[in-house]
Amino acid sequence: MNKTELIEAIASKSGLTKKDAGLALDATLVSITDALVKGDSVQLIGFGTFSTSKRAAREGRNPSTGATMKIAASTVAKFKVGAKLKEAVK
Repeated sequence: MNKTELIEAIASKSGLTKKDAGLALDATLVSITDALVKGDSVQLIGFGTFSTSKRAAREGRNPSTGATMKIAASTVAKFKVGAKLKEAVK
């Protein structure tokens, strides 16, 4: 399912127009992104939790040459599946 198909599904299930469903989806994604940028987590009970995690700097290998290289520390987004979603997908 791509974004357009998701907007159509939201519109059909909620009674919103496709335009309004698109605006709602965009606002949701921007809000989640803003929270993660600030270091907050977003918990949707039953669905899951969006959060960030810090990765330490480490050494890796270039797969084509085998040379050792340094990988910088970074902050990454992660998602932990909620119980209801986990059970529904099972």
